[in-house]
Amino acid sequence: TLNLSAYGEERIAPDQATITLGVTSRAATAQEAMRLNNQAMTRVVAALRGQGVAERDIQTSGLNLNPQMQYRENLPPRVTGYEASNQVTVTVNDLGKLGPTVDAVVAAGSNQINGISFGLRNPEAAENAARQDAVRSLRAKADLYAQATGHRVRRLVSLNEGTSYSNPPPPRPYARGMVAQAAVAEAVSVSPGELKVRVDVSATYELER
Repeated sequence: TLNLSAYGEERIAPDQATITLGVTSRAATAQEAMRLNNQAMTRVVAALRGQGVAERDIQTSGLNLNPQMQYRENLPPRVTGYEASNQVTVTVNDLGKLGPTVDAVVAAGSNQINGISFGLRNPEAAENAARQDAVRSLRAKADLYAQATGHRVRRLVSLNEGTSYSNPPPPRPYARGMVAQAAVAEAVSVSPGELKVRVDVSATYELER
């Protein structure tokens, strides 16, 4: 038997982006922090809907309320206020609207944008092309080893695969507060680049003379 591995790759432009954004609010009381946060998030979600993002593509991914503590030497810690944060994960299916969508949510009050990733709405075609490439490479290796050792490939015994995607490096996240608000003045430029769809395969072949 002959145990081999190979991979196939397909490069394709993405047609979908996922971005995580939200609002962090601070106030003297927990109730006030949550009230301010809820108001801001309502504006942010409305801005998303105004850019054509469907309700099903907006999902809450984080909701937190934490006391802000002041630590003093030889004294017990003291609560100085509260911080409320709410994050949503948003799927944008029109990449031409990705930059304007980011602009809109920052203008609406979002002061947290934590990351972006690109993907495919229908990845099957790219995955299948990578699979075919991987299997061709695998069989070419098997034939080469068989010929080099004075054998021929009798049959394929087993085949296993794994699939992965790699994105271009994401743009630098927005900072909180004033930096995020200042970004409204200049349109966000987003370059989706290409996705690399990779399928790794391993197989066992039976050889014979």
